[in-house]
Amino acid sequence: MFPGRLAQLPPSSFAQLASLLDPVKPGGPVVSLSVGDPRGVVPAFVTERIAAQVHQFGEYPPINGTAEWRQAASGWLRRRFGLPAKAFDPEVQVLPLNGTREGLFLAPFIVTPERKAGGRPAILLPNPFYQCYAAAILAAGAEPVFVPAWAETGFLPDFASLPKSVLERTAAAYICSPSNPEGAVAGADYWRTLFGLADTYDFTVFADECYADIYLNEPPLGALTLRFEETGGFSRLLSFHSLSKRSGLPGLRSGIVAGDAGLMATFRSLRNYAGPQVPMPIMAASAAAWSDEAHVIANRELYRERFRVAHRILGNRTGFRVPEGGFFLWLEVGNGEEAALRLWREAGIRVLPGAYMGRETEPGKKQSNPGFSYIRVALVSDLSTISATLERMGEILARSGA
Repeated sequence: MFPGRLAQLPPSSFAQLASLLDPVKPGGPVVSLSVGDPRGVVPAFVTERIAAQVHQFGEYPPINGTAEWRQAASGWLRRRFGLPAKAFDPEVQVLPLNGTREGLFLAPFIVTPERKAGGRPAILLPNPFYQCYAAAILAAGAEPVFVPAWAETGFLPDFASLPKSVLERTAAAYICSPSNPEGAVAGADYWRTLFGLADTYDFTVFADECYADIYLNEPPLGALTLRFEETGGFSRLLSFHSLSKRSGLPGLRSGIVAGDAGLMATFRSLRNYAGPQVPMPIMAASAAAWSDEAHVIANRELYRERFRVAHRILGNRTGFRVPEGGFFLWLEVGNGEEAALRLWREAGIRVLPGAYMGRETEPGKKQSNPGFSYIRVALVSDLSTISATLERMGEILARSGA
């Protein structure tokens, strides 16, 4: 039964963090760097579009989105991923989402059979992982297969290392690029290998690319780009994108799913039953956001400046690395849980132990969790807050030998 499946999940990352820190008095004014909650100025055109369309809150929105939204979303996908005009049919290959999490949660329901290769279907996911993935897999009745993402594998899961017996049962694989929490980017060889496995073993790739527009140097190669170059289409692919990260608008709850026409038709049918429509004024604002690059360029430069500050303050630490994308530091500290508790107790700094986003690869051995040695630090506050907090963090970690 559904409740029984979800009982297999550990407490959420933030529930675990609350259990760790809340009983302890913070050692200073609380500064939270634990949540990836982009903060910034809402572009004026967003509020203007919502205000202009506010009367449409009185209408049921179409599940497919408005024609304006479909054109804006498909136009951005073509521009961002270098796709020709013929690549996307806006009428059938893009759908609006109530935030990308909604789509990532529903996706397993459209690809998970009752049985595959004589056994329970499996869905692969990175370890560490965005916890929505595991909940979705269990809710759909599949077996989650946690594939470690170590430094040795470039902080991306090595799906090709799995036994044939697992791959034959695989119905789908989640991959996040740039990855949360590590900020690693899948290159052309990685995407080719993954799609080769998907074609050989007949499974779908769920490409979570919410951070695709947050990068420090080169734009990350997208799954849509590589798949179209290989096949002239998007077979076995659903790609997910978000205005939460791209535009710094998490409260808008607006995203995109795009990809294989057949999968999208099934997705549309499911959503017709579930009814997660995006309100008309939100779609109007979203269309404007997908059509504008100036605010995205400005946001990206803010993140670059934050990482320059982080490098100046922490760059001489063993284990420090600047990510290829996203807005997190994945900072090696020896024992992430102990470091997080120390930062809270001594300075009121709230960060997330990496282990809370991962699973032990060997039961009972904490150090077998790929996140054990790390803390995740979200660089989403203003520059002065980040600078002062990282200075204090560096002092505490250095003093403790972490």
